[in-house]
Amino acid sequence: SFTEWELVEWSEQQAVFNFLYDSVTLTVVFGPPIDGEFFTACPSRSITSLDFESFLDEEQAPPSSRLVQRLIFQFIESQGSWQDKCPTLHYLPQALFDISLVINRCKILGEELEFLQRWGAKFHLLETDIKDTEVKLLFSSSVAFAKFELTLAVSHDYPSAALPFRVQTHIGNIGEKEIAAVLSKVPVGHHYLRRIVISIHQNLLQDPR
Repeated sequence: SFTEWELVEWSEQQAVFNFLYDSVTLTVVFGPPIDGEFFTACPSRSITSLDFESFLDEEQAPPSSRLVQRLIFQFIESQGSWQDKCPTLHYLPQALFDISLVINRCKILGEELEFLQRWGAKFHLLETDIKDTEVKLLFSSSVAFAKFELTLAVSHDYPSAALPFRVQTHIGNIGEKEIAAVLSKVPVGHHYLRRIVISIHQNLLQDPR
């Protein structure tokens, strides 16, 4: 289920939906009824505007939450005119589903980042840093004599496409070629980022014996 929305108001004038722990609000403003078209047994209405607003406290929110919010609004802005996509109530359920799907995936990404920040040491992950829409992962392993930084560029399409990346080697011989070989064997999908980290740990940072 991707029902990530909560209806907080439905009146003659508008409907208001909250998403993601009330940090994103969608206000749908109704126009006049449409003759001969019905929505849930009532006369359908035209829609004059759909407005998204963020209520995330940027200063207090953790970096993972700020990233999730950026990706959600990246998706919202990438869709162009929402009023063109959703001119009447008939189109609203699909719009809510599309938004919910992206929010669900981005929320899971945020949970993955929190997991890595808490348990990364188990995978020789020293540091997880988030800047804009990039995730920087600093790995270090004495048994593999390696220390390197992997930077992944994430977007609202996560986790349905391979992530662009770059590598900065600090110690040892693990570079872009070695990372690319590992990432090529990690399929996209659920918990993609976590599986990338586990695969790097298993294939490159264990005792070579």
